Amino acid sequence: MIRDDAVLTNEPLRYANEFVRHKILDIIGDLSLMGRPIGAHIVAVKPSHAANCEMARRILSQSRKSKEVAETFAPPPEKERLAKVAVEEKARESIVQDGAILDVNHIMKVLPHRFPFLMVDRVTLIEGSHIVAQKNISINEPYFEGHFPNHPIMPGVLQLEAIAQVAGVLMLKKAENIGKLAYFMAAENVKWRKPVLPGDVLTIDVELTKSRGKIGKAIGKCFVDGAQVSEALVTFMLVDS
Repeated sequence: MIRDDAVLTNEPLRYANEFVRHKILDIIGDLSLMGRPIGAHIVAVKPSHAANCEMARRILSQSRKSKEVAETFAPPPEKERLAKVAVEEKARESIVQDGAILDVNHIMKVLPHRFPFLMVDRVTLIEGSHIVAQKNISINEPYFEGHFPNHPIMPGVLQLEAIAQVAGVLMLKKAENIGKLAYFMAAENVKWRKPVLPGDVLTIDVELTKSRGKIGKAIGKCFVDGAQVSEALVTFMLVDS
């Protein structure tokens, strides 16, 4: 113990610089509380346990800030990176892109429907939320055998189905929706204006009006030789296949 300039002790000092050694040991012990080694040149003037511990806290705080800054600019964690790569690969694999013209083979890679219920033969335009497709109406269509066989006309409900399928192609154009199914949920403001006959080419023009989560809405119109034959507002839902 030291008071003023006098050393109050019953035993003699073991070293001439024993007080300095004691202070150095205090500094080492207090900084060891950080739980990690440090590379530093430390100069201490009248150190104390309180000052040593405060220095340790400040060093830790500064090291955490450096780590946070580094993490801000670091590549994303491996799991997030792989998920992003998977989405990008799906986008590249998608054939439903703006400007694409799809034949029936391409369409069957997007839609689950097959003959005789595939109502889309060709997609001639994809542009943003707008799509135009065609269905060739042949006398060999199975429904002509029982639907007015002596005066064959395409059932209006199948024109509605064609609108829904074309809208599904447009919805499935998003990379995150690849591999999903579009379920037809509802139809509103349905109108049939003219009959569709064997030999006609049904042009299906669809505009996607709403896409939120799994639900989509679209306005569809069907034409033959430029004349409108039907129209409807359809609602559908995307589900995992």
